[in-house]
Amino acid sequence: MPGLQLFGRRWAIASDDLVFPGAFELLVRVIWWIGVLVLYSVHKGHFDCLGGALLQSYFIVLLVMLGAVICCMSSIVYISMQGTISNPGPRKCMPKLVYIRLALYIPEFAWAIMGAIWVSDNGVQCDKTVVHVILLTVIASWLIMLFTTIAIVIVFDPLGRKKALYYVRDEDHNLESSQSDQLLYNFKKTATRVWETRIRLLCCCIGNDNDNRVAFSSIAQLLTSYFADTDLVPSDIAAGLTLLHQEQDKVELSRDPDEVLSQSPSHPVRDDLEVELGKAAHYMQFAAAAYGWPLYVYSNPVTGLCKLCGECCQSRRAQHDIVGGDNLNCHFGSILQTTGLQYRDFIHISFHNRIYEIPFFVALDHKTEAILVAIRGTLSLEDVLTDLSADCENLHTDGVDGDCFSHKGICQAASYIYRRLINDGILNQAFTVAPEYKLVIVGHSLGAGAASVLAVQLRSSFPTLKCYAFSPPGGLFSKALADYSKNFIISIIVGKDLVPRLSLPNMEDLKNRILRMVVNCNRPKYQILLHGCWYEIFGGNPDDFPTELDGRNMASLTQPLLAEQTLLVQKSSSYNTLTDGSSPESPRYPHLYLPGKIIHIIEDSRSGWLCFSDVKYNARWSKETAFSSIYISPRMITDHMPDIVLSALRSLCQERSGCGPCQTPPHVLRTNQDNDAAAGE
Repeated sequence: MPGLQLFGRRWAIASDDLVFPGAFELLVRVIWWIGVLVLYSVHKGHFDCLGGALLQSYFIVLLVMLGAVICCMSSIVYISMQGTISNPGPRKCMPKLVYIRLALYIPEFAWAIMGAIWVSDNGVQCDKTVVHVILLTVIASWLIMLFTTIAIVIVFDPLGRKKALYYVRDEDHNLESSQSDQLLYNFKKTATRVWETRIRLLCCCIGNDNDNRVAFSSIAQLLTSYFADTDLVPSDIAAGLTLLHQEQDKVELSRDPDEVLSQSPSHPVRDDLEVELGKAAHYMQFAAAAYGWPLYVYSNPVTGLCKLCGECCQSRRAQHDIVGGDNLNCHFGSILQTTGLQYRDFIHISFHNRIYEIPFFVALDHKTEAILVAIRGTLSLEDVLTDLSADCENLHTDGVDGDCFSHKGICQAASYIYRRLINDGILNQAFTVAPEYKLVIVGHSLGAGAASVLAVQLRSSFPTLKCYAFSPPGGLFSKALADYSKNFIISIIVGKDLVPRLSLPNMEDLKNRILRMVVNCNRPKYQILLHGCWYEIFGGNPDDFPTELDGRNMASLTQPLLAEQTLLVQKSSSYNTLTDGSSPESPRYPHLYLPGKIIHIIEDSRSGWLCFSDVKYNARWSKETAFSSIYISPRMITDHMPDIVLSALRSLCQERSGCGPCQTPPHVLRTNQDNDAAAGE
């Protein structure tokens, strides 16, 4: 940091990123040089064969070139190890060294061509061992040049020339304010176009209709606004994340248990928690079932395919209201296996999937006397684009005072399901079959967010409805809607799950925390990454890297910091907030909150290792403020997986007596931990 500037453009690599790739190439080159030197010494007097003079010349020139490359790479590695992330001064000569190293590729390329010609010449009658070694040398040269080309493509930044132009002119204090603003406008416009092109290429298989184009443009603008004001390269972010993870772990280890308990609201009684956990464990089966056969096979790797074979061979499209995308009945078969319901219990099943249109099913749950609407979570590129459409959209709700707005993509997905349920008469059909049943809406991840919005939309028509949102996205409701939803929505979150902590303000806060960590740490990046990898894989105590932070508390990470101007574009609100210590008059992103009352399931203890570990959980009511920042952890993704959520709920129910709804019907989804236990028996 900042990005290395070469050939008049910035690259997605910093001058301190060349330690590991340089050391690897240096090791290869040294071994290569020693091998060639030994071979040349052994055969020094045996080059009197036909073509031997050419081969001797090849060896001599190769040894000289390898020696020059080794010297250059040694210098690059040494210089790259100097300084810190935010202090690139000791590495200011790095561009010259890189130019020298790239120049050495020219004779190496020419010599590789000549070596290939000499080896392929049938007139050469020298020792076959020497010829074969030269052939390996030629192949190695071509492989190194190939990997170098691939690396150049990877670190190429399409915005590099614009960045170089902007930073160079921005450092010129003679620029008029209007000129600087115009440069920034042009830069962001180009960045938006680049992000939109990337998204189109990534999602080329999903079509290019009007809704998709609007989503692409909206997401591109969001990504531009988030990344445009920083001069961080990917390795800076990785170093910042590992530093932040260790800092957060130190804070957690030193936290007073009474402080943790104080974050739990006091009004819900323990009996309510027991009841809600029992219901949640039961309804989570339906939220998991909505994922169809991929989750079922993943959770039942040994028997899943066999159990689905019989279901997939049957045709039930005429018997049930099934819409889209399940020609082999594999999704429906997995839903039957997971929920334990009968064919006649399903009212409507939709596997139709587009941007803002996600699959769901409506079924009768006779055990709890409920009409269940289960909504699928993220499982496709279309779902990812729905997740990333994170602008705010008005969600007018009668009887709610204050601003009512929600996550745009999730709100539109919920509106699509609302239209299907009401306008197509699906709920009327369900209540005609079971008029005394109550309405329950469930979902996981994206499905949990859509279920929560749908519950708000249906609340006025169905006052007794309940919603169970498993691992819902954090940036969902405005404060007024979040408070209103506490009357009928229960959110269940496991451990250090990332998704309930994801919101635009939290992401902005994470970016600022990363900046503060990398600027304050006075260790080289390669040391940070080496220890970070060891810590993430093998655990141990968090490293106590010397920093300029006074004290070890999370509040210190949120204090203003006067960072170098190279870290942030000077015109950005993030930079102004960091440097002047003031909070912006109007935040860049509005604060959105989790829906409903929150049950937080945390890990009490873990024994064993990996899949064979035995985990004990505990549950408590929690406040939305407990999820106001992103927690870096190896389990931030795994704790979000639906099979882990279901396993945690079942484990809690098994530890508690009188939890009737937790009893599992036959042939339901088994988690990986269940399968491992069964295999052990």
